[in-house]
Amino acid sequence: MDAFLKREEKWRAEFEKLRELLLESGLTEELKWGQPCYALDDKNVALIHGFKDYCAILFHKGALLKDPKDILIQQTKNVQAARQIRFTSVAEVTKLAKTIKAYLREAIAIERAGLKVEFKKTAEFELPEEFESKLAKSAKLKKAFAALTPGRQRAYIFHFSQPKQSKTRAARVEKNIPRILEGLGLDD
Repeated sequence: MDAFLKREEKWRAEFEKLRELLLESGLTEELKWGQPCYALDDKNVALIHGFKDYCAILFHKGALLKDPKDILIQQTKNVQAARQIRFTSVAEVTKLAKTIKAYLREAIAIERAGLKVEFKKTAEFELPEEFESKLAKSAKLKKAFAALTPGRQRAYIFHFSQPKQSKTRAARVEKNIPRILEGLGLDD
């Protein structure tokens, strides 16, 4: 972990302070996905990561936290479980240290209790119109899409939904129809 921190230039001081708080909580530390991750009995509880404009502590089951200070952020509308607390300075981390510790205690209690986040079913996600019309016109495509795993279905739905322009959404759908018909996921 020390090697990771030495390489981190932009958020090193913030990461060191967050790391101190996380280690005080009794969680075990490990590098996962290239980020410092903190676990209880091999179950991920939190991680710290940096971005261009901020660094953050991410709670893997943050959607279950009470958040009385209203500081947890859902990264995107598609993130169902994880929530972040964002920082732009060590002073912010220090100022929120008591709150971070309280949120960590709650996150650990959630993990000990074995609580799980209820994920939306794939059918609950809104299909982009460009893809929905293709499914309506092709029973073969509809059957192939239904045969994909729920995770692969969601990946396609998110991928098709992201562009703002209909033309771009339609192009993505067209480009990926052969992959769907072959039973492949977006990243296969």
